[in-house]
Amino acid sequence: MSSDKVVVRFRGVRKLYKLFASDKKRLLAVFLPHIPYSEKWAVDGIDFEIRQGESVAIFGVNGAGKSTVLKMVTGVTYPTEGDIFVDGRVSALLELTAGFDSELTGRENVVLKCQLMGMRDEEIAAKMQDIIDFAEIGEYIDQPTRTFSSGMLARLGFGISVTTDPEIFIVDEALSVGDSRFQAKCVRKVREIIERDQVTLLFVTHATETAARFCERGIVMKDGRIVFDGAISDAVALYEGGGY
Repeated sequence: MSSDKVVVRFRGVRKLYKLFASDKKRLLAVFLPHIPYSEKWAVDGIDFEIRQGESVAIFGVNGAGKSTVLKMVTGVTYPTEGDIFVDGRVSALLELTAGFDSELTGRENVVLKCQLMGMRDEEIAAKMQDIIDFAEIGEYIDQPTRTFSSGMLARLGFGISVTTDPEIFIVDEALSVGDSRFQAKCVRKVREIIERDQVTLLFVTHATETAARFCERGIVMKDGRIVFDGAISDAVALYEGGGY
């Protein structure tokens, strides 16, 4: 059940990316103003509000702008134009294995990631065992993460994100972690924190069936714009039908 409190608001938001022919030309453009490039409006004038406790799926083909929206909510990137308001601790499952220092142990990486999320030392200590237990990596937690498999890293990343009391929970195609048993465990955990803590969920996915299990509202994007915003069943029908 959502409340009337707005926790995410976009007003007239646009995001421009400059596309260069190569990484070399991108680097040269830092020093030389006349390097040619093309422009791409990844997000092109969108407005929406999300209230506390809402669960919202964002659909769209690759390049529609949906992941750019999530990155702007998390502060990974910023709008070229328009205003964004975010109120609450954001926990993002965008790239589960990103941000780990391969020379640090799993435990040290948990501390590092939690500190970057703004958690105090006592909060981290209180959550540490929950994270270790959820990730199911046992004694490996005290080994350098360069010795971890990609699956172990992903499980640890998911464990950090879902056990650190998020207020706004962002998921970008990240519920396919590990084997089917662990995937089911992740799904149960996400549902639990949504229902128990009135967490706000933003879920970007192509998996409409999974989205319908979690979300009550759906947004469909095309070419950087919102073409539909309403009930999840209607959003799924529109997206699957492709007639938008």
